[in-house]
Amino acid sequence: MRYGVLGTGEVGRTLAGRLVELGHEVTLGSRTKDNPVAQEWATAAAGRAHAGTFAEAAAAGELIINAVSGRVALDALRAAGAEHLDGKVLVDVSNPLAFEDGQPRLDPVESDSVGEQIQRAFPHARVVKSLNTVNCQVMVDPGRVPGAHNVFVSGDDAGAKAQVTALLGEFGWPAARVLDLGGIRSARAVEMYLPLWLTLFRNSGSADFNIEVRRAG
Repeated sequence: MRYGVLGTGEVGRTLAGRLVELGHEVTLGSRTKDNPVAQEWATAAAGRAHAGTFAEAAAAGELIINAVSGRVALDALRAAGAEHLDGKVLVDVSNPLAFEDGQPRLDPVESDSVGEQIQRAFPHARVVKSLNTVNCQVMVDPGRVPGAHNVFVSGDDAGAKAQVTALLGEFGWPAARVLDLGGIRSARAVEMYLPLWLTLFRNSGSADFNIEVRRAG
């Protein structure tokens, strides 16, 4: 399958690299075609790995992953072009985080989410929020955390969520550990989890952790 991954940071490169390892063709997109980080990644990964602009990555991908910061996600996706997103599954793994005066701040928060903003801005894309509640290494290798633990999907399109669940399965997430939270509005909840994740990270000193949802009975 062909994937377009938007964002050349650690999250984007980790996801793109794992997809290449799994045998997929991946274009890593950035604002400029000559982005040195993207070029270096494509050269190192070789073969099925390519570098390009946001628009080129979105055009090449059958499924698109937004791995840029939530604060700039809409700008990146506008640069990618609505015509390259229409009808496609768009996985948003971003968080609306910025550090102001040394403190983490979320914007939007509570009354909106990046996932919802993306779905409103690109109504013909099939937006699914997922993977933003774990470190990027755990995203593609849940076995780094022992035991049963969960990842979530939010979105209005049941078929798109099923396709993302299958992708998560390739990363190593059993379907039983993928919890469907409902429509894209539920992306607010997983985005607001980030301050707790940061607190747990500071207290443990490791990003290799996750949460498990247990039900009575």
